[in-house]
Amino acid sequence: MSFAKDFSKAMSQAGTSQFQEAIRQELEYSMKVELDKILGTAPQNELEHTKKDLEGFKKLFHRFLQEKGPSVDWGKIQRPPEDSIQPYEKIKARGLPDSVASVLNKLVVVKLNGGLGTSMGCKGPKSLIGVRNENTFLDLTVQQIEHLNKTYNTDVPLVLMNSFNTDEDTKKILQKYSHSRVKIYTFNQSRYPRINKESLLPVAKDVSYSGENAEAWYPPGHGDIYASFYNSGLLDNFIGEGKEYIFVSNIDNLGATVDLYILNHLMNSPNGKRCEFVMEVTNKTRADVKGGTLTQYENKLRLVEIAQVPKPHVDEFKSVSKFKIFNTNNLWISLSAIKRLQEQNAIDMEIIVNPKTLDGGLNVIQLETAVGAAIKSFENSLGINVPRSRFLPVKTTSDLLLVMSNLYSLNAGSLTMSEKREFPTVPLVKLGSSFTKVQDYLKRFESIPDMLELDHLTVSGDVTFGKNVALKGTVIIIANHGDRIDIPPGAVLENKIVSGNLRILDH
Repeated sequence: MSFAKDFSKAMSQAGTSQFQEAIRQELEYSMKVELDKILGTAPQNELEHTKKDLEGFKKLFHRFLQEKGPSVDWGKIQRPPEDSIQPYEKIKARGLPDSVASVLNKLVVVKLNGGLGTSMGCKGPKSLIGVRNENTFLDLTVQQIEHLNKTYNTDVPLVLMNSFNTDEDTKKILQKYSHSRVKIYTFNQSRYPRINKESLLPVAKDVSYSGENAEAWYPPGHGDIYASFYNSGLLDNFIGEGKEYIFVSNIDNLGATVDLYILNHLMNSPNGKRCEFVMEVTNKTRADVKGGTLTQYENKLRLVEIAQVPKPHVDEFKSVSKFKIFNTNNLWISLSAIKRLQEQNAIDMEIIVNPKTLDGGLNVIQLETAVGAAIKSFENSLGINVPRSRFLPVKTTSDLLLVMSNLYSLNAGSLTMSEKREFPTVPLVKLGSSFTKVQDYLKRFESIPDMLELDHLTVSGDVTFGKNVALKGTVIIIANHGDRIDIPPGAVLENKIVSGNLRILDH
């Protein structure tokens, strides 16, 4: 019999709550038995750690069984009050403190470093992919913080939240920064068991995560940062050193640099009330319709993700006119507030149920949480509507082409839009499947084209670019199946459609 089907059926019928509760308890008991078996296979040196992970998972599973349907009541969603999302210009207008060093020394930079480069065809941690002049995401991050520490004579540390997928490779590479002026710390997010969609029991039979067991475990999303950071001991250490805030962001967001104006606003708030949580949001474009948005919900700022929206309202959620902003996942959070809430077990984040199919065809679900969802648990939270330049994620080789090009200049690890570009918007770039893997993409460009005047580029099929090509306006290049198009060196394509076997037409 399929427990999961019976469970959801029982939950959807208005059956007696006693019956529902009986099924819940049976599922929880079966899960506990399986987790105890797994714990029994842990070697002595991993026992404590595994126990903490499985305890955390048990809590999440318990909550998963309690929840019914979409987690927001659409009727209660309101636009946030005017003063709860401040324009960045207003924050910047307050200027900087007399002593920048005094506020910087209260800061810890945390980068979310749990992801692999698989979606870009790379093995190992995504942070080790080269993005600009041979520099990796991690190199650029270290350069940025080192520049701050040297400029202001400060001691801002860098903390990497790794996952069991990225930890070993990341630690090996950290040796190369031993002489840089940045103290680097790491901690691991939890390792949770994937569960069979039918039986709602773990796929894993023991604690190992190599070989055929590799797919049985997963890192449970970046919402895990609060518990993992607390459990690692780093949170208490930093509080002991007088640090007050963490700045958290995805390591692949090249726009997420330390912003001194936002930090000053946190440390010297105008109304004397400290913000415990600041979320940087930015204006939606048509490309961002799926991004989580800040709303007012039961008198608190609340992050609503597309997965939480009831089906009939998804189009309304995506509308650029009603929900004008989305979460960049650049977050500034009070260390003492994390400690307080973690100790009170009061950090409330919605569960994201992420369905996956394993290589052998087995359907599983993994339970995750998102770091920004905790905003409603903190006091005096604030959204800051920042310029789009603070959101420059590299998720695909199309994004990589933008950041490698002359649209940006690199200075002390920070990318800024070139002054030579006449309008500040980023061109829309869509590279086809021949470009998905980084190594294939690199082979197809002898040099990165001049893109200063580009608005839109679409490339599909077997296409290569010679040296010193310039792309302007709208350029569409489509090689049909079996055809190959080589854009010759020095070519200038302005508002052109190129198709077939290199016939160049005016667009």
